[in-house]
Amino acid sequence: MGTPRDTRTEQAETIVERLEAEYPDSTISLRYSNRLELLIAVILSAQCTDERVNQETEHLFEKYDGPEDYANVPQEELAEDLNSITYYNNKAGYIKSACETIVEEHDGEVPDTMDELTDLSGVGRKTANVVLQHGHDVVEGIVVDTHVQRLSRRLGLTEEKRPEAIEQELMELVPEGYWQQFTHLCIDHGRAVCTARNPDCDDCVLADVCPSEKGDSEIDLASGEPW
Repeated sequence: MGTPRDTRTEQAETIVERLEAEYPDSTISLRYSNRLELLIAVILSAQCTDERVNQETEHLFEKYDGPEDYANVPQEELAEDLNSITYYNNKAGYIKSACETIVEEHDGEVPDTMDELTDLSGVGRKTANVVLQHGHDVVEGIVVDTHVQRLSRRLGLTEEKRPEAIEQELMELVPEGYWQQFTHLCIDHGRAVCTARNPDCDDCVLADVCPSEKGDSEIDLASGEPW
């Protein structure tokens, strides 16, 4: 990384402060009423919009109650209930298997540790972080989704490409008290301004601290890579 860590730490603090002022009500957009619903919603959200997930789970959570319901339903039936979701066959398998484990090994309760969560089918560190943060009020890391990946690289906070590596670097730069909120701020800003294909740099509150700002750097903003 060409930029000194102290400089990037100061930059990260500035980014959080400005985005927090810009999006004061930033929070998770998935709808759920308990930890199991949160877990299922996050599994479904992989490569799918939160809006689509919320539309689907509105009906799903009426049909299925506890983990036993998901564990006992035929996978084909569950897949049919999810057929408007991307990769619904795979996700139905993940949900059914995860709920079987929850019933058999965790007394029907969604576990509250990173290791136990990531042992569930379809659950990686990103999903586990969301469940810990919003289901158990435990913040162990930073959720790195597509918006966090894109913005953190464009802003010069990291050159890493793997989500796990990006998370570790961000954890060294972003104040720990903002680890949870950082993700939501990046999501809101990524949707409203710093979009994947046509970022609105002219209307960006971070333009002066962003090395990828149009006209200031030869960066392909769609990919975050040098031309």
